[in-house]
Amino acid sequence: MTITAPLLDTPEVPRQQRGSDFAPLLAELKAAGLLERRTAWYTRMIGLNLVFLLASWAAVWSVGDSWWQLALAIPVALFTTRASFVGHDAGHQQIARKAGTHRALSLVHGNLLMGMSTGWWNAKHNKHHANPNHLDKDPDVGVGVLVWDEGQTAGRTGFMGWLTRNQARLFFPLLLLEGLNLKVNGLMDLKNRTPRERLVEGTVLAVHYALYFSVLLIAMSPVKALVFVFVTHALLGLHLGMAFAPNHKGMPMPDPNVKWDHLRRQVLTSRNVKGGPVTDWMLGGLNYQIEHHLVPSMPRVNLRAAQPIVRAHCERLGVDYLETSLVGSYRQALGHMHAVGAPMRAERAADAS
Repeated sequence: MTITAPLLDTPEVPRQQRGSDFAPLLAELKAAGLLERRTAWYTRMIGLNLVFLLASWAAVWSVGDSWWQLALAIPVALFTTRASFVGHDAGHQQIARKAGTHRALSLVHGNLLMGMSTGWWNAKHNKHHANPNHLDKDPDVGVGVLVWDEGQTAGRTGFMGWLTRNQARLFFPLLLLEGLNLKVNGLMDLKNRTPRERLVEGTVLAVHYALYFSVLLIAMSPVKALVFVFVTHALLGLHLGMAFAPNHKGMPMPDPNVKWDHLRRQVLTSRNVKGGPVTDWMLGGLNYQIEHHLVPSMPRVNLRAAQPIVRAHCERLGVDYLETSLVGSYRQALGHMHAVGAPMRAERAADAS
C-alpha cells in the first residue's frame, strides 16, 4: 500500500473552465506591473552581495594562518548562498530582458562563485517546476538518501533502511552534506552536457576551483584549509536546505491519474512561509513559493506584492492556499518524513519482539 501526503479537497470544476482559471490571475498580476523586470533592484542587490562576499574572502586572507579564519566561514557561506539565489533567479529569467544576460549571470553566480554546474541545476529544477511533488516526474521527490512516499521504501534494508526509519531526525544533519552533494552531482553531470556546454561550464568551474583552493592554501595551512572547506560547505548546505525544505515537503503528491490544471498543480503542492523582510532575505524570496511557482519569471522582489492578489484569486475559486510559520513548515515536512518511515519502524519492532 502506498501512502502520500493527503490530497486537498478541491471543488469539481469543468475542464474547460479550469483551463481559464490561471489566465485572469496572470492578467491581474500583469496589470499591477508585477511581471515587469526590476533590473535596477537586482543590480543593487547583486552588487552589494558581491562586495560582501569579496570582503569576506579578503578577511580570510588578511587574518592570516589562524583558527580564527574558521569564523569567517560563516559570512563566506552566507553570501555564497546569496549568490546561489541570484543564480536561481537568473535560471528563471527574472532579472534582465535577454537570455544571454541570464546565461552569463547563471555562470558567474552558479559556476564561478558557487562551484556548481548551472546546466545540471536548471535542467533538474525545471522538471521540478513542471510537475512539483509528482513521484514519477519531479526529481526532488525521487528515491535517494531520503524517500518521500511509502512506495519508495521497498527493498531499503541495512544502512539505507536505517536511514529511512530515522530520516526525520536525520534530515537537518544530512543537510550539512548538501553543499558538497550539489557540487559533486553537477560535476558528474558534465558528461551529459553538449560539447559546447561542457567546455563553457567546465572552464568556468575550473577557474572557480583553481581560485578557491589557491586562496585557501596560500592563506592557511592544509589542515585548516580542509576544515574550512567542510565548515563552509556544511553551512551552505544547511542554509540552502532550510530555504528549500519548507516549500513542498509534506504537501500533496498528485495521483498520476488526477489531472490538475496549472493553477491547482502549483498552488496545492506548494506552501508559503510567513515572515517579514528578514525572512524574505534569508530564504531568498522562496517563502513566496506559491507565487513563484505560478509565475517563475516574476522578479523575486515582486512576490510579496503579488501574494494578496494570488490568495484572493484562490479564495474566489475555492482552492486551498496554505501559508504557515517557518517552524510550522518544518514541523509539517518532518512529520511527513516520519510518517513515511513508520511502517518500516513498525516492521522492525515486530521482528524484534
